[in-house]
Amino acid sequence: MQTAWWPWLKRGLTLAFFALVTWLVVSQARAIEWKQVLDALRDYPPGALLGAVALAAASYLLYSCFDLIGRLYTGHRLPAPTVMLVTAVSYAFNLNLGSWVGGVAFRYRLYSRLGLSPGTVTRVMSLSMLANWMGYMLLAGAVFAFQPPTLPDNWSVGATGLRWIGAALLGIAAAYVGLCALSTTRSFDVHGHSIELPSLPMALVQLAMGASNWLLMSGIIFVLLQQQVEFTAVISVLLLAAIAGVITHVPANLGVLEAVFVALLSHVVAAPALLAALVAYRVVYYLVPLALAGTAFLALELHARKLQNKAT
Repeated sequence: MQTAWWPWLKRGLTLAFFALVTWLVVSQARAIEWKQVLDALRDYPPGALLGAVALAAASYLLYSCFDLIGRLYTGHRLPAPTVMLVTAVSYAFNLNLGSWVGGVAFRYRLYSRLGLSPGTVTRVMSLSMLANWMGYMLLAGAVFAFQPPTLPDNWSVGATGLRWIGAALLGIAAAYVGLCALSTTRSFDVHGHSIELPSLPMALVQLAMGASNWLLMSGIIFVLLQQQVEFTAVISVLLLAAIAGVITHVPANLGVLEAVFVALLSHVVAAPALLAALVAYRVVYYLVPLALAGTAFLALELHARKLQNKAT
């Protein structure tokens, strides 16, 4: 009985949430003076942009190391620079086109053409995704539990509810670490592929790398807002916007990110200044890396073709 109605309920809840976010985007967009946004972008200090570019580069460098965990875990022999390039390219496409197109499809194509088996690619991606989302849960859990953002009065989840959510996220992160440390069952089947639990040190590295990358992303927006908002507030709002984007499946989190930031921080920073910072963030962290990733993707394709020609 549950299998009959649960998919429909899940779709209904997703559509309801998407409708709510759409309404929020439209209502916020109508209230914004877009001329002021353009004026704020024109007056942006070069120092803030340079700081944002440096943090974006650090974030991509860190994320490009995520698949090195999988390289160590699986023992495949692709060179570390090649793995880092594949990861960075996939990350840029993931941010702009969504996880299935960027994070999954691009990794499978590039790694397969470079000689890795589908099972190895699955294990590499699993470790990388766990690093990202377990790091998210650790950081979001700590922020929501101990210093939750100020939410609008009409939101159904208040500070107390957010603290409980934070405690639950911390519990999930702790459970993962405990499972990696203590579980006697080390192997699980996922879509026909055997996935082994990482060791405790590797799990701790995953959490540290994932949380650090979310901190770097928050730092970009913090710098672009020119320190007008507390760093912990920027972190919490970005984390809320990220999960809203995942639920709505909007590519590049387009509109959702802006709506959440305006809804939660417009009482601290004027909406035009907020949107100017977020436009700059998209250029620095999404669009410029996407352009570079497109060039790198062509280079990887040519390299893979040369390897295949040598093999034949």
